[in-house]
Amino acid sequence: MTGPRTEPDGVVSALADADDAIVESALRPRRLAELIGQDRVREQLSLVLQGAMGRRRPPDHVLLSGPPGLGKTTLAMIIATELGASLRITSGPAIERSGDLAAILSTLAEGEVLFIDEIHRVARPAEEMLYLAMEDFRVDVVLGKGPGATAIPLDIAPFTLVGATTRAGLLPAALRDRFGFTAHLDFYEPAELGIIVRRSAGLLGVRLRDDGADEIAGRSRGTPRIANRLLRRVRDFAEVRGDGVVTRDCARAALDLYEVDESGLDRLDRAVLSALVSRFGGGPVGLSTLAVAVGEEEATVTEVAEPFLVRVGLIARTPRGRVAAPAAWQHLGLPVPGRIAWGPGGPDGRAAEVTLFD
Repeated sequence: MTGPRTEPDGVVSALADADDAIVESALRPRRLAELIGQDRVREQLSLVLQGAMGRRRPPDHVLLSGPPGLGKTTLAMIIATELGASLRITSGPAIERSGDLAAILSTLAEGEVLFIDEIHRVARPAEEMLYLAMEDFRVDVVLGKGPGATAIPLDIAPFTLVGATTRAGLLPAALRDRFGFTAHLDFYEPAELGIIVRRSAGLLGVRLRDDGADEIAGRSRGTPRIANRLLRRVRDFAEVRGDGVVTRDCARAALDLYEVDESGLDRLDRAVLSALVSRFGGGPVGLSTLAVAVGEEEATVTEVAEPFLVRVGLIARTPRGRVAAPAAWQHLGLPVPGRIAWGPGGPDGRAAEVTLFD
């Protein structure tokens, strides 16, 4: 079973914590028709599943890629439900040896759906076994060691593999090519998140006004998991310090208390921006130096803060280090200096040098 990952200052982290794992099971849509957003993926996946069911054969293997918190696990569960099949769940880090994978594959029933989260982290020996299983529904079990080792072919029941990854670039081409359908999940629009927040509020019994839902959606960084987490924090605030009704003013007060600003930035995000702008003049500055400056581990900066800050154009990664974009000064309420800074458009898609003027 894949387990939730936790990390500090996680109120706007897209990584799942223990509370998310419990609550999300009650909030997940069960069918494709209930899924909000991801319209293109939903329509494509519907065709794949309906075509397979019409032929009475398992559908092609499915690869789901995209940032955490956008619904890859939910889609895997929906696929199994739509097919009327049971779902087996594991994760890449849990498959350390080919024997681990063989044990799972050999017990699959015909038509069953196997979901491997973080599939890019499957160990290499198991990955090679997966190639044969995906193509021929067969695995070779090796008995013995050395020159006397014998490979015994073992047929397995036809199944559908659903792989999920946040880093599709780390998947070997040989594995990626064996998926018949690949879907990339995009970040959600605020209007879509507003619908998700209203739906979740109904399931959780939260009294929510439309303006409160819109306020939460606007600070959720385009991610349903974050929207649902913020809804729970605002609900607590409304019940303890208000009349139990989530309005815009209530949501603003609650999210300000949790240090989530109107753009969805939290304490760590603003600390990174402030360090870049105030202590290092906008950069470039190395990752290790920046992490020390904000008092966090390098992995926390790269996995939690940077993805969102880069996506919204507040910082950029360059060969010389991290740099602040003009919008960083503006977000902190500071004048943009006339200086040499870095902006998008350089070689290989990296940042390039540009001149800014007051």
